[in-house]
Amino acid sequence: MFLEKYDTIVVGAGHAGCEAAAASANLGCSTLLVTMSLQNIAQMSCNPAMGGIAKGQIVREIDALGGYSGIVSDNTAVQFKMLNKSKGPAMWSPRVQSDRMRFAEEWRLRLERTPNLDFYQEMVKGLLIKNNKIEGIVTSLGIEIKAKTVVLTNGTFLNGLIHIGDKQFGGGRAGESAAFGITDDLVKVGFEAGRMKTGTPPRVDGRSLDYSKMREEPGDEVPNKFSYSDETKPLTHQMLCHMTYTSNEVHNILREGFDRSPMFNGRIKSIGPRYCPSIEDKINRFADKERHQLFVEPEGWNTVEVYVNGFSTSLPEDIQFKALRSVEGFEKVKFFRPGYAIEYDYFPPTQLKHTLETKLVEGLYFAGQINGTTGYEEAASQGMMAGINAALKVKEQEPMILRRDEAYIGVLIDDLITKGTEEPYRMFTSRAEYRTLLRQDNADFRLTPKSYEIGLASEKRLRRMEHKFNESEKMVNFFKETSVTPEEANPILEAKESSAMVQSDKMFKVFSRPQIELNDFLKFDKVKDYVAENDLDKEIIEQAEIQVKYSGYIEKERNNAEKLIRLEDIKIPENFDYHKIKSMSIEAKQKLSNIRPVTISQASRISGVSPADISVLLIYMGR
Repeated sequence: MFLEKYDTIVVGAGHAGCEAAAASANLGCSTLLVTMSLQNIAQMSCNPAMGGIAKGQIVREIDALGGYSGIVSDNTAVQFKMLNKSKGPAMWSPRVQSDRMRFAEEWRLRLERTPNLDFYQEMVKGLLIKNNKIEGIVTSLGIEIKAKTVVLTNGTFLNGLIHIGDKQFGGGRAGESAAFGITDDLVKVGFEAGRMKTGTPPRVDGRSLDYSKMREEPGDEVPNKFSYSDETKPLTHQMLCHMTYTSNEVHNILREGFDRSPMFNGRIKSIGPRYCPSIEDKINRFADKERHQLFVEPEGWNTVEVYVNGFSTSLPEDIQFKALRSVEGFEKVKFFRPGYAIEYDYFPPTQLKHTLETKLVEGLYFAGQINGTTGYEEAASQGMMAGINAALKVKEQEPMILRRDEAYIGVLIDDLITKGTEEPYRMFTSRAEYRTLLRQDNADFRLTPKSYEIGLASEKRLRRMEHKFNESEKMVNFFKETSVTPEEANPILEAKESSAMVQSDKMFKVFSRPQIELNDFLKFDKVKDYVAENDLDKEIIEQAEIQVKYSGYIEKERNNAEKLIRLEDIKIPENFDYHKIKSMSIEAKQKLSNIRPVTISQASRISGVSPADISVLLIYMGR
């Protein structure tokens, strides 16, 4: 039924598992994707959307590396929005509303077309570990499947427990059973395990809603897309989303169920996501707020199912129904299914290396919610990096580790490994100290060459990136070399309430003014002629605009990042004994001994390790 020994086995076929399997297989490794249900590959368990603030940057990075999330998102989108356009480009974040059923179908068909990839449907109940090295998996039928590396992407399935009011039952998500056995095997060999919680809102029948009472939320007038490749196209028409609000009446109805809420009566003991709280948590924590936003999101082109974003809850189903019927536009709502909370096992990620390989068991990798993260995008990026590094290990090549100044993915993994997490970790732009360098528009510049080097990104991808890079650089140089007269510029400057020019100056300086935008650039005849002569597309022009307007900020961050890289170059010996450094704090010794950072830079980011501790460590190492 199986190969004698696979290079990589991926357990779980959610967003992390799909990217892990694709990366390993596309790097030429024999790969087996094992899931409890082949019908639920890449299931969007929660909201039908990809991207968002910081998350959109991650999807672009996955795409730049040669992953599938961006392409699948583009091909199954129903609406596109670039968030934060009123702010600087470091904050711009793409997001698509997705067709849930088509998203899963597209992922499965794409994986089935991927060479070197086998599939198998069954629960994995255990791991084959010998002498602290992974040797394969054991299924619920007792079948042993051998592998050189194993990637665990179990999501919310490990000992999953679903809560709806005072009812609870085992499950990995609605309608699917939980997975048992893996946690016990890992704890036996010394892993520390914990519990986390997440939740989801009710799904409702769109035919029962009165959209005339809600505010329309359209997509962008000129939609963009995620993938840098020419394999996808922007949407030509989009679906509407809507917004409505809760009220004091809704809040009072919800409070009626608090005595039966597993959150408040002690049944749920684990911690949920801070930045995506349940509706009962919102009205409890923010009692002074009279209303909360609810985004009414269609599940796809051809279905009437609707996702009520902002109404995540584990309250009793009768309370959910009664409260939602008091929301404007929902007076006659019919439920497809109630919301619920789910508790599941995770493993504190300080037990991992930066490759996402575990420190205790060689060849075993963790990715996604098993590491304490929340979100499709965070999971997919970890899956991709685990799949890449598992394949590179099999091929006896150097691992791929992304620095904090190279990718949001690098920030995400570094945060998990050096700081750990006791609550579901979600990516934000504020977590990245070099976010001006890590924009959504330049992920291909940052990552495609690295991916091409290991054999994942195609040569076509690389050439496309190089064309964009070269043409945008040429356009920046054109602005630096070309002058503009007051007669040409002043009418446009005055219209933008920018001070008039008194003498000719270089376009670069004029276009650096904060009031001047892309459309203003294109009003100058010299620029229009240059664009036409060189047949430049919007992507190249936008890249040139960012380089002109934010060159000072970009250069400053690049200098700061170079200082960080110097610390990254100072390696700490693998078995360094921190306890022999007498002048280091006890907390620092314990944290450093437990986490075992690879470089001084990583050590400096560990919570509880002070600058004084780092200075002592540098002196002790002769630096």
